[in-house]
Amino acid sequence: FQLLAQDLGGVLSVEKLADQLSALADMMLNETITRVWPMVQPKDQRNQPVPPYRFAVIAYGRLGGKELGYASDLDLVFLYDDEREDAAEVYAKLGRRMASWLSTMTSSGRLYEIDLRLRPDGDAGVLAVSVDAFKQYQLTHAWPWEHQAITRARFAAGDPAVGERFETIRRDVLLLKRDPATLYKNVKDMRNKIAAGHPNRSELFDLKHDRGGMVDIEFITQYLVLSHAREYPVLLENLGNITLLKLASEAKLIPAELAREVSDAYRVFRKAQHSLRLQGAEVARVPQDEFIVERDAVIALWNTVLPD
Repeated sequence: FQLLAQDLGGVLSVEKLADQLSALADMMLNETITRVWPMVQPKDQRNQPVPPYRFAVIAYGRLGGKELGYASDLDLVFLYDDEREDAAEVYAKLGRRMASWLSTMTSSGRLYEIDLRLRPDGDAGVLAVSVDAFKQYQLTHAWPWEHQAITRARFAAGDPAVGERFETIRRDVLLLKRDPATLYKNVKDMRNKIAAGHPNRSELFDLKHDRGGMVDIEFITQYLVLSHAREYPVLLENLGNITLLKLASEAKLIPAELAREVSDAYRVFRKAQHSLRLQGAEVARVPQDEFIVERDAVIALWNTVLPD
């Protein structure tokens, strides 16, 4: 409520609001782990001291980039690094119980929508993944879009030691040598696939999915990270789209003026999205004659980085 009041009062910038909402989600995740962990121990061990958990929640998407909005889903992956015999079972139970606690509808609503489909093999995969299995998957079997997704992933809650192992894997993934033509095609194909999956049949501009919107900006930064992180390690840090655009411009990878204009556009789009979500809108759409300058800047940068 305090964040909402400060936002409506104009006290918080878009970045500061997202930082605070993301920090709140991290805190809720940590608190949920603490409360649920004793409950998932085997029944024959519940009178014994509770062992420490070797478990981490990895945040992807908006929470991963610390760009959470009021109605953002939490895209989560659960990792563990534990040699106990029942590790796979107990950590899957922990993850399942956490997701239930955080997303169950109550008389006051639900805390968050939880999306667990970004784990290895998606819905067909195990709910909680060992760190070693996650590493092998990411380095040898992951789809290209999964490497795009990991550019925005970070340790959010749980055991920092497991989180450190994840961050090392993430760095190794982003430093993989990539064929430029293949990467270009993969990113373009995925953007087209997302566009096809979110058709806009209205006469309004979709701030997130339409050409010149937020997804274009996110794909630009993901492409820059995957194609240039080996040469410019500063891009390895998960610092959010606005900061990454600035760093890319400082590395002379994109024009500085366009980077500034697109960063401003991203702020404007996110602020408008926050406002529409507060009004109960399920999708963030505005009249076509709004944000034309911002959309043109995004399209110009897209055509510079990922030309047809």
